[in-house]
Amino acid sequence: MQLIFHPSRGEEIMGGLKTNCRVSAVVIFAVCVGVAGLLGLLTPIPNGCNMTYMYPTYIPIPLHPSNINFSSAEGKYGLYLYHEGWKKIDYDLHLLKLSGVPVLFIPGNGGSYKQVRSLAAESDRAFQGGPLEHTFYQEASFTPEEVVRRYSSTKRNILEEDWEIRNLFSSVKGTPQYSNRLDWFAVDLEGEHSALDGRILEEHTEYVVKAIHRILDVYKESFNARSKDNRENVGTLPRSVILVGHSMGGFVARAASIHPHLRKGVVETILTLSSPHQSPPVALQPSLGHFFSRVNKAWQSGYQIQRTRSGHWISDPLLSDVVVVSISGGIRDYQVRSKLTSLDGIVPSTHGLTIGATGMRNVWLSMEHQSILWCNQLVVQVSHAMLHLIDQSTGQPFSSTQKRLAVFVSNLRSGIPQSFDWMRSVQFQHYAEHLPIEKEEDLGSLGKLRIKDQFCCPKSIQWEDDSHERDLYIESTTVTVLAMDGRRRWMDIKRQASDGRDHFVLVTNLVPCFGVRIHLWPEKSRLALRDVPAVKRVMEVTSKMVHIPAGPAPRQIEPGSQTEQAPPSAVLRLGPDELRGFRFLTISVAPRPTVSGRPPPAASMAVGQFFSPREGKVKFSPQSLLLSSYKQQDVTLQENHPLVMNFSFSISMGIFPVALNLKTLGCGIKDSLLATEKTGDEEHSSLCKLRCFPPVALVWDTESGLYVDPHCSYKISVSVSLTGAASRFLLLHGSQIIGFSMAVLFFSLMQQARAWELDLPLPSVLSAIESNLRLPLPFGFLAVGPLAVYMLLALLGTEPCPPFASFVIVSIVSYTFANGAVVVLTLSTQLIFYLTACIQVFFKQRWQAWEGRFHMSFIHQFIDRFSVFSSFQVVRMLRGRPTLTVAVIVTVLIAFLHPALGLIVLILSHAWCCHTALCSFLAPSFRSHPHRKGDWQNSKFKADIFPQADSSMTAGVKLEDSHSPTPDSAISFGETQLEAFNYQQGIFLLHLAATAMLIPSFVAWGQRLGMDHSIPWFLDSALSLGIVLHGLCACKVNCNVLLFPFPRFWGPPVEEAGLSLVYCLAGFYCYLSGLALAPYRAFYALAAVGLLSLCFRVIKRRYRERGDFNLNRRHSHRH
Repeated sequence: MQLIFHPSRGEEIMGGLKTNCRVSAVVIFAVCVGVAGLLGLLTPIPNGCNMTYMYPTYIPIPLHPSNINFSSAEGKYGLYLYHEGWKKIDYDLHLLKLSGVPVLFIPGNGGSYKQVRSLAAESDRAFQGGPLEHTFYQEASFTPEEVVRRYSSTKRNILEEDWEIRNLFSSVKGTPQYSNRLDWFAVDLEGEHSALDGRILEEHTEYVVKAIHRILDVYKESFNARSKDNRENVGTLPRSVILVGHSMGGFVARAASIHPHLRKGVVETILTLSSPHQSPPVALQPSLGHFFSRVNKAWQSGYQIQRTRSGHWISDPLLSDVVVVSISGGIRDYQVRSKLTSLDGIVPSTHGLTIGATGMRNVWLSMEHQSILWCNQLVVQVSHAMLHLIDQSTGQPFSSTQKRLAVFVSNLRSGIPQSFDWMRSVQFQHYAEHLPIEKEEDLGSLGKLRIKDQFCCPKSIQWEDDSHERDLYIESTTVTVLAMDGRRRWMDIKRQASDGRDHFVLVTNLVPCFGVRIHLWPEKSRLALRDVPAVKRVMEVTSKMVHIPAGPAPRQIEPGSQTEQAPPSAVLRLGPDELRGFRFLTISVAPRPTVSGRPPPAASMAVGQFFSPREGKVKFSPQSLLLSSYKQQDVTLQENHPLVMNFSFSISMGIFPVALNLKTLGCGIKDSLLATEKTGDEEHSSLCKLRCFPPVALVWDTESGLYVDPHCSYKISVSVSLTGAASRFLLLHGSQIIGFSMAVLFFSLMQQARAWELDLPLPSVLSAIESNLRLPLPFGFLAVGPLAVYMLLALLGTEPCPPFASFVIVSIVSYTFANGAVVVLTLSTQLIFYLTACIQVFFKQRWQAWEGRFHMSFIHQFIDRFSVFSSFQVVRMLRGRPTLTVAVIVTVLIAFLHPALGLIVLILSHAWCCHTALCSFLAPSFRSHPHRKGDWQNSKFKADIFPQADSSMTAGVKLEDSHSPTPDSAISFGETQLEAFNYQQGIFLLHLAATAMLIPSFVAWGQRLGMDHSIPWFLDSALSLGIVLHGLCACKVNCNVLLFPFPRFWGPPVEEAGLSLVYCLAGFYCYLSGLALAPYRAFYALAAVGLLSLCFRVIKRRYRERGDFNLNRRHSHRH
């Protein structure tokens, strides 16, 4: 493989210009994206959450050492029971009265046990106040994908599955009062940073297991004490504990549920808030990534039937009774991205639910990482969902996993569908509602199911009159309701749904059943309500209305004082399949309620329309979205436009966040008696606000549905925020960029090693990166080659294959950014080395000049007194073998303290070698007379400037004896030292990046330094020792050995390769690790390269002993 090209002299100037342009382009791109992303992250964002208030009391619960003995120190952590109330209580008496459902809260990274107060306080209020008021909006159910998986797994008829799911959700609906309260416990984990270190995470898991056992023992002690007192209501002894974890606490909850010391069946429900499940938020430490991988693999196998190697059944899945719910904070959670909170591939959809806060019922907000704990909208909804888990008959959570999952789905998931083109949130309802049946007896096992009445309002809600005298007949395709007038609007489906307008939509701020009702009529007659077959009856579809997020209604002081419409709160969409078989659609509006002494409610309205989905489509191309960052893209909607607008974006909004602004231009009053020019803009605007309802936008990934009043005209402006896109890019692809950066460093070392193998000038790190950016090769091979390998592995494996176009584009952009970041790091370190070398050489030269002019005997005497220490045998041994000294110090620090400490010492030694080599190169330019070839042979001059020039530490930057600088040498000593500096800088940057990846773990270790100490994980220490081997054995470029035959891909023929092939494979592995969002795997590549470097060193020594130098390069080229 040949990656180095040799342009002719005529092309050299143009090639250099292109090279500089490439490097400048990637540097400018990286700097701009980094600065814009930082500005986007630092920009304050509005928070729509309401604060939660409480009166907390924390009751300490001691953990008896008689439980299970674990390795973690028991006294370091604590367990508390939360009590809501301002009155003082007797702790012991309160513990004896425990009879609720135990819930254990696990804080996250750096969190406190006191963060349980919001959830616990709202749970107590919810228990006392009872369930939330029941509404008649369409409730959420399983998605079509979940239904398909369930149907394919059970192999039953879809009608039977439909019947079972309907019964399931009806059995978990709310009751007038909750049967039992929730008892909230919390573990005190001392605010340790569990997201940064794997050992801390493991110790937290062990303590949580211990706390679970202790909680159940407390309930048993309380139960036994009440039984001895012969109390009538002793309650039910709980058999399990509900786990609620925030951030890393959610992962700790999952890890504790599979711990080998955990009692069987004591954890059946886990609720996580902004918790990473796929991988750590900062996947840099190998032991942390390995712990995550081990836990996730155990969960994947935990839902599989246990069988022997021969296929015989052993037992049911170990986690068959465990339900997991993961709630993410949304796009405003910068610490844990929504992708990491997904349970896909870990928990099957039959036992798990992943939902974002923006899609939660009655929440619809994106919140920060910490806000999810106190955001009142979310906390209230979660509290009621958990109270709904309690079975009325037992006072404990449902034993059925499907019932518990149905409780979470119905209480947390919004009825808003998952895509723009929705007909229902559940696909199987289409089959059940349009069965060709005439009698209910024909339903067979579904005989008791009244399909036509499932969306009806309850009979208890009655209106005054149901006559036809005040009915209105709508001739147009659009109907508007501006007041609660008690009338029914008739629309002819056959006539008005023609010309492809076979869809109907209704947007309203009226409450279903209480304010508006919608029916489908086979004919206009009262007989349609009775005495006809079921298939020909009027079907009510009121409860198909989907509740959508709505702002507060405008306040009014006196009747008629409202200045604008209340925002819509519900949307109803009916498709052709639902309208088929019916002739009329009616919209019935309730009469306006009158309450003595109070003004009537604010203006109420509803707008309905028959439309075609093709009419309202607006597509934004990638070019228009990119241009919108500089100039807004405007779309004008004239009056009588479609009610439903479908905005389609060619680029995912997860990459380019889109800001959509809407301005009302007119509201159909231009031809009225009150002209616009006479009323003025302000009055015209107020009239439009009263006539036009506020628009509603429902946004999905690449599409958004906008519901706008067709009577009004609007100007819609679309713009992309570059700072938002940059910050989103860094957050979503930060782990990927880290892995790519390690690959870039390996590829630069590959270029340097290959230059030595071809006996060419050794390029600098910057030049190596420049050559790797050349198109089409080697950039195409290094940037696109790993992508092809990853896609092939995805096709052959079980993981879903990502979208090809977006995946390739984003990966190449991330790789380009990584190149720019490495170039910036290279230039920064090179500048630092240059400044320090210039300072040392300058002052050394001046010192020699001063020493020759002035007699400084007192300084020599001072130096001679301290030179006595150099006569000690230990000091002489350390000075004689500094490499061995560094190896011993680094090994001790890695094995017994922390790997980061040892690697810091290693990179300091690399920095010293770089500094020494650069000083040797710069020294001639500081001399007062021209440099002569023989000057560098003056050992006294070298010893004066560098006293340790003859030590083995300095020898780390010198070449072999065959490269000694003589007058006949083809390369001067200064150029040799410059090449040594270039190679040492590459090694320094690679190990610096590896050390930086362990800094977060080192910070967490420093926090626990005064509390507890344990030796590092063996995995971290072993991999770090591999890095040390690479730093000590491959510190010189001539440690390379040509061992591997390699075929020719392009360029001159290549017969053999050495470390260049090793570095190339290591770079590919780091690239693949970045694509897998596991940059910590770069340590595996570093350790493997270290072991191979040791093998190369041993092989080369053996060849030397035998006097065979055929595998070495003389490096006798001329510059």
